[in-house]
Amino acid sequence: MGLTRQYLRYEPAALFGLVASARAAVAFVALRGERGRYVAVPACEHVFVWDTRKGEKVLILKGLKQEVSCLCPSPDGLHLAVGYEDGAIRVFNLLSGESTITFNGHRAAVTALQYDHLGGRLVSGSKDTEVIVWDVINESGLYRLKGHKDVITQVLFLKEKNLLVTCSKDTLVKWWDLDTQHCFKTLVGHRAEVWGMALLSEEKRLITGSADSELRVWDLTYIQEVQDPDEPESKKSKGSSSPGAEEKTEEDETLELDEHPEERIVKCSKVGSIMREGRDRVVTLGTDRMGKFLACHGTDAVLEVFSVLSEEEVQKKLGKKMKIVRKKAKQNSEEEPEKSVELSLQEEIQRVTNVKASSKIKSFDLILSPKGELKMVLLLQNNVIELYNLDMSAKVPQAVRVSRITIGGHRSDVRTLAFSSDNIAILSAAAESVKIWNRSTLQCIRTMDCEYALCSLFVPGDRQVIIGTKTGKLQLYDLASGSLLESLDAHDGAVWSIALSPDQHGFVTGGADKCVKFWEFELVKDESSVQKRLSMKHVRILQLDEDVLCVRYSPNQKLLAVSLLDCTVKVFYVDTLKFFLSLYGHKLPVLCMDICYDGTLIATGSADRNVKIWGLDFGDCHRSLFAHDDSVMYLQFVPKSHLFFTAGKDSKIKQWDADKFEHIQTLEGHHQEVWCLALSPNGDYVVSASHDKSLRLWERTREPLILEEEREMQREAEYEESVAKEEQPVVAGEREGETGLAGKKTIETIKAAERIMEAIELYREEMAKLKEHNAICKAAGKEVPFPVNPILRAYGNITPSAYVLEVFKKVKSSELEESLLVLPFSYVPDLLRLFNEYIQLGSDVELLCRALLFLLRIHFGQITSNQMLVTVIENLKKTTISRVSEARDVLGFNMAGLQFLKREIEAKDEVTFFADATERFEEKKRKRKKKEKMVLAVH
Repeated sequence: MGLTRQYLRYEPAALFGLVASARAAVAFVALRGERGRYVAVPACEHVFVWDTRKGEKVLILKGLKQEVSCLCPSPDGLHLAVGYEDGAIRVFNLLSGESTITFNGHRAAVTALQYDHLGGRLVSGSKDTEVIVWDVINESGLYRLKGHKDVITQVLFLKEKNLLVTCSKDTLVKWWDLDTQHCFKTLVGHRAEVWGMALLSEEKRLITGSADSELRVWDLTYIQEVQDPDEPESKKSKGSSSPGAEEKTEEDETLELDEHPEERIVKCSKVGSIMREGRDRVVTLGTDRMGKFLACHGTDAVLEVFSVLSEEEVQKKLGKKMKIVRKKAKQNSEEEPEKSVELSLQEEIQRVTNVKASSKIKSFDLILSPKGELKMVLLLQNNVIELYNLDMSAKVPQAVRVSRITIGGHRSDVRTLAFSSDNIAILSAAAESVKIWNRSTLQCIRTMDCEYALCSLFVPGDRQVIIGTKTGKLQLYDLASGSLLESLDAHDGAVWSIALSPDQHGFVTGGADKCVKFWEFELVKDESSVQKRLSMKHVRILQLDEDVLCVRYSPNQKLLAVSLLDCTVKVFYVDTLKFFLSLYGHKLPVLCMDICYDGTLIATGSADRNVKIWGLDFGDCHRSLFAHDDSVMYLQFVPKSHLFFTAGKDSKIKQWDADKFEHIQTLEGHHQEVWCLALSPNGDYVVSASHDKSLRLWERTREPLILEEEREMQREAEYEESVAKEEQPVVAGEREGETGLAGKKTIETIKAAERIMEAIELYREEMAKLKEHNAICKAAGKEVPFPVNPILRAYGNITPSAYVLEVFKKVKSSELEESLLVLPFSYVPDLLRLFNEYIQLGSDVELLCRALLFLLRIHFGQITSNQMLVTVIENLKKTTISRVSEARDVLGFNMAGLQFLKREIEAKDEVTFFADATERFEEKKRKRKKKEKMVLAVH
């Protein structure tokens, strides 16, 4: 069957105009051996790494479709964990920029990520109220912790102890023992959401930020410390040393899930509060890596920085205080003061300064440089990154802004776009500036200040641009100099629409003052130079009864279509301005429209979510299409065709055929409302602007698009989505409790299970064929050649059992448990026999034991009741124990060897260090003697 109509596919070409999305947090990353210079920021579905010194983008970590919702760099600085809106977590290698590991476990956006101090484990919290601990080295999930009732806002590992602290919008802070995977303590001292928390003073203190201006401080006493009689008095927390510490007050209220005191691991007691200057909720609360500085901010533009005294500094201050008390006691001829001197909380956690940013702060990160300078990077709401330095050696430390990354984008949403006639330059205009971009390099080549822009066009010749503003002005800019040539008060209200006349001698504007005005280009004498310059002359006016929302010329310049606030589109003759047609049928105002190249059709897009296609000869409605799930914001025909694009508030861009009334394709990429789009004059490029602050370029490829295939792909995508939303499979015999499996059922886990099933089917078939072949050979009394399966031949003539192992090894480590969970039990006996064979050979013992133990756990009842499997299990018991002990011996030997080598290297380093020190000492001695001789000679 031949193709009736061939369409060409549009593909995403680039994302630009975005410095950083305000959705996730900013983070300092170590790159090229430098810390404090490079920052990672979310950028829609990607992560950008910026060089703050040069203001350049040095690395793009490419995502798939979902928006980035969380970032966390690893302690070694080599990896970056990125959480996404759909609950996926990807770990990127910062050296190569490639994604090395993917974890799928959450059913909603990831809201918190944290590595442990070695970087071997990663914990994630989500909007689905669950916390999952992942093994980064084994690339698998360990367990899921359930207990919170609202969004998880922060998760923290404790370095020395195998404990985890989580806080949530359900007002609770929970303590988890990761050895037993249960919650052993819940702090209920908050009356509103807990938005952030941090550990200070070598994890002896917890500070939490809530919905008020109070930062609550809790002293932590671990059970070992309570039982230790030799502990110095100074190290004991004030909460435990004071006489009334055991009495529970309302503020100190703690809910103990384990009532027995001997089972308690940690004791929390509230010691006071630090008052913030901001009156609103805490948005971000964090410390630098050393825990010396604490910072927080609310929903405003001020970052409050505090200094945390170390144990030594606390002792020093206490000593000074004690001296003063003794001195006073001496003066007053009193005896030695008996009462112990204590530092107040405000003295231990001191306010350093407030940093005032240029706009609202969305997140920050701190890093202490080796010079003792505190570097602070702020991600602002208006698409800006600011870097501040705080010199702590100064008497009054003041934050100094050292760099600001702004050139790559607008401060506010882009409301209008235009392409130059040569398809090379793109104009974008927002509330504060007009930018001109080079389409091929995506570099901003001009930035000009303007008023709130609503519409724009390139003047023929592409040397000037005209902007229509919210205040009713028309502003003419010269691109060569980047200067404003002229500003006219065109309308009494906003200039909603502007359209160039087809003869290119003038243009028409429509405004909120119920007028359509016609303008012509003219050359006027410039006062400052001899040459003439371009100007705009008002020639005619068309007065209407309603606000004008959109105006468009027909290509032959005979008709003018005007969209009005009364939901109609009125068509007038251009020469006489007489009324010709009224197009009515939309339930809400028509926000956009366009006329095709031959003037036969007009398409109108409305706030009622529909697009209507009309004939311009009689004004009849050919078809009404339900186009978007929200208002249709922009509509434009592809040049020289009856295809058109629409942009909607549902964040989608769609292509339609106005002759066949068919939806051709959807361009998905934007994460929020799409305000406008523009097509290049040759139709090869589409550029779009959205509320997510990004501009996206789409390119027409040579790949033909077949509608049936497109619909099939759409159905497959819908099926995959529905699979992910299905109920998770239940493990037999496991009760619903605080913990669960880390993974979740996805289309990948189902495909992996299908591949394992197909491999076992092939193994069964081949074994049956082999049996049959052996019987034939026996009957014939001679060797008959055995036909090799083409799949096995492709793998290098391997045996069927080896093929099953190959397939099994290709299942991603993070998807193994979920794949085995959906595997039917009928395949398990064969798999167990094969496992026995593989383990005897000693191949992949760790992987096979992990899978074996999981299968035994989930199919325990059926396996133990099956008489056929008794011998298999007995054999497995022997082989696994012997092989695992062998592997353990090898591992122990290797570890001992590595530790020996480490000691050897350290001893060598120490010898060289002391040798260097001796040499330097001798050199100094020689110099001193030489100096003394010179001094004696002078005297």
